[in-house]
Amino acid sequence: MALRFEILGRFNRARAAQLILPHYECQTPLFMPVGTQGTIKGLTTHQLEDIGCQIILGNTYHLALRPTSELIDEVGGLHKFMNWPRALLTDSGGFQMVSLLHLADITEKGVTFQSPVDGKPMLLTPEESIQIQNRIGADIIMALDDVVKTTITGPRIEEAMYRTLRWIDRCIAAHKKPHEQNLFGIVQGGLDPVLRDICVKGLVERNLPGYAIGGLAGGEDKDSFWRVVAQCTAALPEHKPRYVMGVGYPLDIVVCSALGADMYDCVYPTRTARFGTALVPEGVLRLKHKAMEDDMRPIDPTCDCMVCKAYTRAYIHCLVTKDAMGSQLLSYHNLYYMMKLSRDLHSSIVEGRFPEFVCQFLQKMFPQGDVPEWVCNAMEVAGIDISSCNALFSSLPSKVEDTVEDDTKSRSETVTITF
Repeated sequence: MALRFEILGRFNRARAAQLILPHYECQTPLFMPVGTQGTIKGLTTHQLEDIGCQIILGNTYHLALRPTSELIDEVGGLHKFMNWPRALLTDSGGFQMVSLLHLADITEKGVTFQSPVDGKPMLLTPEESIQIQNRIGADIIMALDDVVKTTITGPRIEEAMYRTLRWIDRCIAAHKKPHEQNLFGIVQGGLDPVLRDICVKGLVERNLPGYAIGGLAGGEDKDSFWRVVAQCTAALPEHKPRYVMGVGYPLDIVVCSALGADMYDCVYPTRTARFGTALVPEGVLRLKHKAMEDDMRPIDPTCDCMVCKAYTRAYIHCLVTKDAMGSQLLSYHNLYYMMKLSRDLHSSIVEGRFPEFVCQFLQKMFPQGDVPEWVCNAMEVAGIDISSCNALFSSLPSKVEDTVEDDTKSRSETVTITF
């Protein structure tokens, strides 16, 4: 395996580790920005290095369409093509079964997409997905899985889970560079604990370099979300990295890290930046808001990023709807925030102060002590006492497994502030 995973510190289920990949030695927990076609929109690779980005995620489906994996292979792989010296992870293309479902036909052979570029059919099989990723050359490559939204119920969930297990064997057989690239399997099974358990056991039997928890962050209620993460992290091997796919809200990352997850990715920090929103410890700051037009403070007075040192809210307010520079500056700040969150999670676990870090994080985001019940439940399972920052702690039931979450109380992951 082209991977070493060394745990450096723990607090109950949470762990901080060193993830050693062919192109970079990473510190976990870590967040991976999404560069679908080999670029983080608006930012250079040098800027990404400056803010401490360790791994960038690219998308097999989109890279295969344009510029094509053959061209990337000819120039020596995606690292050289995009001038990125650190680690890369490529998704399998499976997520497009959900995001481009109206263009896809899923069978046992693979997924046939109608290309959004020229309308021609494109068959993506497990073998082809791996071959494309072998040519792209990422440090971590993902198995093609059968992805179904967690909001769907019925026999389709079971069908997709068993197909994911059948496809992993085809992916393993097709993988020609196991000493250069690490193939991760993806746990599916929707919100069904039995199906998730079957999938975990089946993947673990294949002794893969790492494992991902897939099919989440697709609209399910937060109580179901954290329970699936908790179930899977508890069952996955202790000495292998665990990757929760599609998770990018800071609160979700803190909760999942407490439950034993290591890696995350999402378009959220950069996509929300393009809509004029900045991540701050209190939640999010809407730079389009009229109150920003004469506010001469930085986005976040406690942030050390280049944007917060050099630009005011008023200046960025002038740009966010009119100039590309606005989304560039906010993307830089938001990714800096996510990289700092990753570093803080790592150091707090290594230094034995993880519970204090969690409480400080929650106090800033929920200053009134109104921590969502799903977070309280998850922290109880994680063995972290948040009573000091939770005004309603005394009213919680003593056994989290006996609770039933009202999902109307768990839909807001962030707090909007305008100062």
